[in-house]
Amino acid sequence: PPEMRQRKHSPDFVLLVTTLLLVGIGLVMVYSASEYVSRNMTATELDPDGYNYYFARRQLTWALIGVVALFLGMKLNYWQLARLSKFGLLISVLLLILVLIPGVGVERNGAQRWISIAGQTIQPSEVAKLALSLYLARLISIKGKRMEDFKTGLLPVLLVTGLICGLVVLEPDLGTAIAIGAIAATLMVVGGARWQHIFGLGGMAMAGVAGLIAIAPYRLARLNFWNPWKDPLNTGFQIIQSWFALGPGGLFGRGLSQGFQKRFYLPEPHTDFILSVIGEELGFLGTATIVVLFGLFIWRGFKIAMSAPDDFSTLLAVALTTMIGLQAIINVAVITGSIPTTGIPLPLISFGGSSLVFTMGSIGILLNISKYVRE
Repeated sequence: PPEMRQRKHSPDFVLLVTTLLLVGIGLVMVYSASEYVSRNMTATELDPDGYNYYFARRQLTWALIGVVALFLGMKLNYWQLARLSKFGLLISVLLLILVLIPGVGVERNGAQRWISIAGQTIQPSEVAKLALSLYLARLISIKGKRMEDFKTGLLPVLLVTGLICGLVVLEPDLGTAIAIGAIAATLMVVGGARWQHIFGLGGMAMAGVAGLIAIAPYRLARLNFWNPWKDPLNTGFQIIQSWFALGPGGLFGRGLSQGFQKRFYLPEPHTDFILSVIGEELGFLGTATIVVLFGLFIWRGFKIAMSAPDDFSTLLAVALTTMIGLQAIINVAVITGSIPTTGIPLPLISFGGSSLVFTMGSIGILLNISKYVRE
């Protein structure tokens, strides 16, 4: 709105610096975590040129694209994005349907979560998280007090969220579906939904998750996370190898690029379990720094939300902060063996183009909102 433009000032400096620090650490650690794997790749695997630093080179490319996305998010009129949120949601639904079609979706490790476009893969669930955040922030801000009523307030929010979560579960990707549901639940609470509705829906959601776990043997097996030694060569393997990385790291670590677990012991060392490599090579101080930076990010994000100029801005800032902060919390919990393995990467740090670009674009929007916060 024009009246808001008069209040424009510099974006949140702390949030911007925190983001760039996390991206910088991520670039260094993707190089370190993947260099042994990429050095041993043959010319026919992933990189036709047999280039040693395949993952680091791609991550740097995506980081540069992410910086562009971040500054675009800072410059765009995010109120106009609200008006386009229905279109964005429709695109994300179509992509989530396309990824399920054999021959269109790319399958990795038994899951079909990616689409290949012009030789590059994108993850539709990353598009869906941002699109749904924009759509729900606008929808709930328009409904206002009607959020207290189940039929006219909560039901439309539940239907849209249920559609997105259902498509993500079919990939299958239960962890991301739970994260998306948590974002929606947070917005319902902030938007003024009644607590009895929230608790009732929460109970139903937990029952649904329990049912999805019960019908899938591989999900049931992951419940051994609290005692991975029961199946050390299968379901407990990743957690055990993660502990073998974190434990010897001690206070200061073995040193950058000096880790052992990334040498084909720890699966996915440059993606979901990159924090384990950080723990081994940079020690407790390295992992603590990451946790502090994400804590700082969450604090600044919610601070922006509390001082935002209108309801839509508040809800959008809450959604974006929750989306990124929750992923970080889940990832830390997984690599320490506190919850079952979910396949959710560490935002801004793990290798992955879709995740990095859309996360940085989301942060750009959050920084955009910070330019209009009340002094």
